[in-house]
This record gives sequence, C-alpha cells and structure tokens, in this order.
Amino acid sequence: MKNRFVAAVIILLPLALFYFFWVYPGAVKTERPGQPTNSPDLALAHALATAPTQAVAIITSSFASPSQAVFYDTPAKPSIAPAGKPEPLEYTNLAPDIVLNTLRHTISDYASMFGGNPVGLNSDITSQLNGQNTKHATFIQPEAGMRINDQGELVDPWGTPYFFHQLSAHEMEIRSAGPDKTMYTADDLVTE
Repeated sequence: MKNRFVAAVIILLPLALFYFFWVYPGAVKTERPGQPTNSPDLALAHALATAPTQAVAIITSSFASPSQAVFYDTPAKPSIAPAGKPEPLEYTNLAPDIVLNTLRHTISDYASMFGGNPVGLNSDITSQLNGQNTKHATFIQPEAGMRINDQGELVDPWGTPYFFHQLSAHEMEIRSAGPDKTMYTADDLVTE
C-alpha cells in the first residue's frame, strides 16, 4: 500500500505542477499585464504617460529592440566622392585599365624574383622597380604605358601618381585617381 501511495505521488505531483503552471501561468506572477514591476521600468512608464506625443515616439524608438540579431559587423566601405570633370590622357594612348593591369603584373614579377612586393612610398617602389634593388633588375616598361614623373613616381595615364597600399608581403592594392585626378572618387581604377 505504501509503495502505491509513493508511486501515485511521483506520477501525480509532476502532472499537478504542469497543470498549475500551464493552465494558470498568471497565478505565480503578481504583476498586472502592461505594468512594469521594477523601478526603472516604472519610471519609464510614468515618463511615457506624461510626455508629449513626439517625445514618446522618440523614446520608444530609442528603447525598441532590434528586429534582427547581428552576429558580426561588416566593415564599412569608404565613402566615395562623386567623380569630377574627366581629363584627357596625358602620358599614353593605351587604355588605363590595361596599363594598371600591366603594373600589377610587373609588381607580381618583382615579388616572384625577390620573395615579396616592393615596399615604401610610390617613389621608393618606383626606384626598386627601376633597378635599385639587390639584383639591379629593371621592371619598368615604358612601352606598356608605365611613366615616371619628375619626382620619381609612377603615374597613371592622366599624370597622377599611383597609390600603393601594401595588404601583405605578396598582395598590394594599386589605385589610380582616374580621369578626375582625385583619389577615392567614383572614377578611380583599383587592382590587387
């Protein structure tokens, strides 16, 4: 008899608890629907009740939960200024994208020979490509549209110095300002 009583309690107690919490979920909670229980929420509810309509809209939007969870943040792209007035080609009649691609291959050839890209500012990179390296190898090809200005810098077909951005020992971004001669505008040419 004692075993039956224990078995009945073991079976009926979880069922009773389940029924109590499932059917009467509000029986355990003492708060009324729509009424916050802690003081910061109570203060916010009071402020919302007494504030003007525009202020309520601003406050509620500030405290609104985001609609979607963000697990990672993508890096923001740099803002690009609108392109200016195009200028005619000054240094070559070859297509600018072909010249830029040839320069990319030239830097790749240098990296193959020396185990890494040339480093430094435009003038440093130009001098290394133009024979001032340990093997005195020259990589600049004037017939392929590569031109050097008076300051010893490689320039794009419009006469603006290229911008070299070292990404790693074997990867480099090369940027041409494009026909408007202004870096980071919509008409820039970029290669890696």
